[in-house]
Amino acid sequence: MGALARWNTLVQAEELAQALGRDDLVVVDARASLADPDSARRAWELGHLPGARFAHLEEDLSDHALVGGRHPWPDAEAFTAKLGRWGISPRHQVVAYDAGNGGLAAARFWFLLRALGHRDVAVLDGGLARWTALGLPTTTDVPTAAAADYPGTFDQERLLDADEVAARLDDDGLLLDARAPERFRGDVEPLDARAGHVPGAVNRPFSENLDDDGRFKPPARLREEFEQLLAGRHPGEAIAMCGSGVTACHQILAMEHAGLHGAKLYPGSWSGWIEDPSRPVATGDEPVEP
Repeated sequence: MGALARWNTLVQAEELAQALGRDDLVVVDARASLADPDSARRAWELGHLPGARFAHLEEDLSDHALVGGRHPWPDAEAFTAKLGRWGISPRHQVVAYDAGNGGLAAARFWFLLRALGHRDVAVLDGGLARWTALGLPTTTDVPTAAAADYPGTFDQERLLDADEVAARLDDDGLLLDARAPERFRGDVEPLDARAGHVPGAVNRPFSENLDDDGRFKPPARLREEFEQLLAGRHPGEAIAMCGSGVTACHQILAMEHAGLHGAKLYPGSWSGWIEDPSRPVATGDEPVEP
């Protein structure tokens, strides 16, 4: 038998289906609903990929005992303890998926592991929607796993707070806001207390990372689009944000898939920025400097 496939950004449903049963593979169902958070767990109970553990966006991929926007970045010790309970260790190939939102919560899970230094983690391209459209198997069985040990801390170089974001903008950093254009402009704000964006930010909605079929665009196309925004900057000078640090991870995943490595995350994002009313807010469209 040849070397086992390792996936670091995306994996296609056909490839994953062939790999089910590998003893080094752990699949995680990270589907989420902002409107009804508990509906995601109920949906997982009704059917999920064979062996898939369930990771709750609010309870597992965020820590609401902390501050920092609507989805505070979790404590490393608490998060790695959950990885261990799911049977995930640093040796595992991990694949995360969600239902029909373009891979948003799965990308959050992906970047949580990446920030721990876990390389072999990927998102199922097209998610559960494409998996079921291909007629691939699902189950209602609740998986069991032997507990594992996951030592690790987050790479703080890739996680920036509001002051670090402001400083890097002053130093020609690129802040990419993944929200929809109408939220970026401040025309509407359905979730947060104030509308608008961080002055100097550039809007790239996460939906621009996807093709019409809900899968990610090809790497070469993504690279061309992001390099146009980078305008000669190193990818590590890019900072991703959104409303609460979830869809921003989709931006980093797209960049990594395009071979553009090292982008940072502002976990608090817009909801964290406006926690301090003294921070400046911009509205409307700002010109993008080439």
